[in-house]
Amino acid sequence: MKRTLFFILLSFSLLSVSAQVKVESRISSMEMLIGEQVKLDLNVTVSPSAQVVFPQTAQLPQGIEFLGAIDVPDQQLSSGQVLRSRSYVLTSFDDTLYYIPPMTVNVDGKDYQTNQLALKVLTIEVDTLHPEQFRPPHTIQDNPFLWADWSPLFWLSVLMLVLFAAAYYLYLRLRDNKPVIASLRIVKRLLPHQKAMKAIEEIKAGHMVTAEDPKEYYTRLTETLRKYIEERYGFSAMEMTSSEIIDQLIKSGDQTMLDELRQLFQTADLVKFAKYSTLINENDANLVSAIDFINQTKLETPPSEEEQKPKLTAEEQRSQKSRRMLRLSIISLTTIGGVLFCYVAFRLFQLLS
Repeated sequence: MKRTLFFILLSFSLLSVSAQVKVESRISSMEMLIGEQVKLDLNVTVSPSAQVVFPQTAQLPQGIEFLGAIDVPDQQLSSGQVLRSRSYVLTSFDDTLYYIPPMTVNVDGKDYQTNQLALKVLTIEVDTLHPEQFRPPHTIQDNPFLWADWSPLFWLSVLMLVLFAAAYYLYLRLRDNKPVIASLRIVKRLLPHQKAMKAIEEIKAGHMVTAEDPKEYYTRLTETLRKYIEERYGFSAMEMTSSEIIDQLIKSGDQTMLDELRQLFQTADLVKFAKYSTLINENDANLVSAIDFINQTKLETPPSEEEQKPKLTAEEQRSQKSRRMLRLSIISLTTIGGVLFCYVAFRLFQLLS
């Protein structure tokens, strides 16, 4: 009795599971023209936990071509079950009536058959006896003008012309603005005795020897000698007294014309500080002593040359900076304009070809 009851319950449970699975197929159109496409939809209604395996390709009669399959997302039904679908794209190039056999779907290891379908393929009737009724093919037509395609090129062309105009304007300014030519000067450096003799010649040209006031004459003469001694012997003669200069010359070992030089410095100190009046012949003798001292102690070395960089004024410096900025601006504007020209020409070629 218990065994019979168990088999009865098992049969009812299997029948309930079978009742929950619903498999059907339908076609999007029962008729189609040659070469058109239709979709064959395969729908299975199952519980959410069921495992459904659709066929990879449709089982089709000869004359119908299978183009591909499309997986459709699952759809939740109000009954708690899930609708799972798969679409098969079909086409045909033969005008006849086709019967599509049932398809097999596997649900939880059990196969289910779909319903049988039919598809009628129609052809287009062509009247070959009256071909004049058919219109000839249209001639090749140009693409319509669209401002949206040409407006970017138009505005880029305007910008390019503005850049070239600005570059030309800056070029005119650069051409009219004369450059500042700063050249290096090579100056020969005079030797100490040459500087001293040049200063003495200026003293002689100024007729200071015969001047009534000998103070300026002796001041210029002793300053010339001090500068010569400082450059010739290498000690600070400009900051020393007359006696300190003589002592330093004695220490250096050069005894040439020291008595005459000492007499000259003493006379100069008397004139500058004691208002001593000298005679013209005495002034001449001291001048000759200075010249003899320079000639006997001079060092004959070849004169050196020195490069003197010119110093530009603030206005010249501003002019140079302005010219550099003009050149940089012209190069930048010309480069950008050239790039725009190449881009516009390339896009025009694409639009016209």
